[in-house]
Amino acid sequence: MHLSRVRHDADDEFTQFVGPRIPRLHRIAYQLLGDRDRADDAVQNALTTLYLRWKSRHDVHNLDAYVHTMVVRQCLTERRRWWSRVRLWDATPDVPVASGVPLVEQRMLLRQALRDLPDGQRTVLVLRFLCDLPVHDVAVLLGRSEGTVKSQTSNGLKALRRALGDDVTLANIPEGVA
Repeated sequence: MHLSRVRHDADDEFTQFVGPRIPRLHRIAYQLLGDRDRADDAVQNALTTLYLRWKSRHDVHNLDAYVHTMVVRQCLTERRRWWSRVRLWDATPDVPVASGVPLVEQRMLLRQALRDLPDGQRTVLVLRFLCDLPVHDVAVLLGRSEGTVKSQTSNGLKALRRALGDDVTLANIPEGVA
């Protein structure tokens, strides 16, 4: 088989694997970073690294978890890198939402409440509830003890309840709107 054909097949496999996962990876990155452009950069950097390592993908036991971990770690790196730079806005402007989308106000309130949380609490809440990871996996991913993950989860949820009060029922917010 010709080398260019092998590369083309690998490119097609990469595209087929990555394509359907990009929206979820971007949503996770956005929740961790609070900025759409930085989330785009983090996902793109993680996927570029994945592309460079694509030929060894068969050595990875769970490729989805591997890619997910790459994106989260890239976000943590981006956050450390960007927090030391000047920001042009105090808050990231929200992207307009089409009319008729339910719970727009709740989504905006929830996003702002998440942005106001300390980095550790926000990261743990996004990983636990948006990514649906168990405490053990979050602890391993972040290099923290399970007790720390549990306390940050508890403190983050208390802070969200204080910030949101009775105005927002989190159970009524559809998946993916945060």
